[in-house]
Amino acid sequence: MSARPAADEAPIAIIGSGVSGLAAARELMHLGFDATVYESSNQIGGMADTQRDPDGFIFDTGAHFITNRFATAIGIAPLCRTVHRYGETVWSDGRAYDYPFGLMRNPRYLRGAINARIRSKRSVETAADQFRSEYGSEIADEVALPLLEQWSGLPADRLSPAVADKLPGGILATLALKLSARATNRAVAIGYCREAPQSANVWHVYPENGIATICAALTTELGDAVQTGNPVERVLTTDGRAVGVVVNGREIPAAAVISTLPVPHLAALTDEESLQPFRELRYRAMVFVNIMLRGCDVMPDTLTWTPGVEFPCFRISETTRSMPWLAPTGSTIITADFGATVGDSTWTEDDQVLEEMVLKALCAIVPSARRDFLGSRVLRSAFAYPIFDLAYEETRLALGRGTGIERLLSVGRNGEFAHILMEDSYWRTLRQVRALAAQLNESVQN
Repeated sequence: MSARPAADEAPIAIIGSGVSGLAAARELMHLGFDATVYESSNQIGGMADTQRDPDGFIFDTGAHFITNRFATAIGIAPLCRTVHRYGETVWSDGRAYDYPFGLMRNPRYLRGAINARIRSKRSVETAADQFRSEYGSEIADEVALPLLEQWSGLPADRLSPAVADKLPGGILATLALKLSARATNRAVAIGYCREAPQSANVWHVYPENGIATICAALTTELGDAVQTGNPVERVLTTDGRAVGVVVNGREIPAAAVISTLPVPHLAALTDEESLQPFRELRYRAMVFVNIMLRGCDVMPDTLTWTPGVEFPCFRISETTRSMPWLAPTGSTIITADFGATVGDSTWTEDDQVLEEMVLKALCAIVPSARRDFLGSRVLRSAFAYPIFDLAYEETRLALGRGTGIERLLSVGRNGEFAHILMEDSYWRTLRQVRALAAQLNESVQN
């Protein structure tokens, strides 16, 4: 391990102890730099949190799935189980269609998709344009756009076409990966990571002790470099360069600053003009209603998209179809996802009312839901997804080019304001941290 450059005596300050913040700190340590992670709460992890019910049900407030490649990179592969099955369906007209190819069994959807392919490409300026051009008006208007609007909280003609970038790749590549999954009896990752190649050798796994295992592993080497209960109150800058932070009223010099905060919050920590436009960027909150039932494999597949107006939520998942160990033997967990805005009627609704809304809708798919009901747990996430509003599209694109402040990085899904999953966030953070380290080394040499 090389020594830290002598000219930069101050450590690098990292704001937030989620996956990206801890990954950044560990990578900097491997590169020979000192780093301190400041976490405002009294525990690490951010959204990568695992909760356990006294009856043996396990709930993750962040992503359920990671890949074997990611688990190996952070050193937890021996602690993970292989996920053998995963699938998605769309519930439409009272039946489930496999996603994405099963939708083509509907003649109207098939004709619309073919017509969209043979027509000359139209100008694409909005998400509505993008989905209609790609899949045809039938699938777009009846399936994709209703889901998108519930998820984002905005009409599709007010959203950037970039929201479609999160979808899996081409048809042939997706089909090949699905066939590989059948052949290997593993849940091969499809559309899960864009920063590293997809292949039959990259599949889903799950840590034995829950998704919180990830942050626990990343922290192992960091020791007292992680300081919980220490909120960063200001980011200090001089001549357009980050030079320190204020923590609990104390100014602390820093060779650089790496933030994982939602970028509007980062902008609020400094008066630098280049950051102020980022205050207008908005995130979609999510309310997750977890219904516990007797029985197993009660949904059509692990994840079911519900675009119909009869469903108050846009997605219902039965993660225990893929990972049965998340529930006691003979039981299952159904999770309904609601898009929300912090403080709105969905966000503030009583848990029992949300429970009843889900049970009423769920009976259309699982007729025995009320009879087999065991209880519920409602979880809320204030910063679940960035909203790609066309009103601030130029600002979003500008953030993709950097913060505009030297030695100030904004990383992770919230920090980058990007539709990226955990593994992508990890690889992207490492890439940015390595570039920062090279910049710091070069400044010392010059």
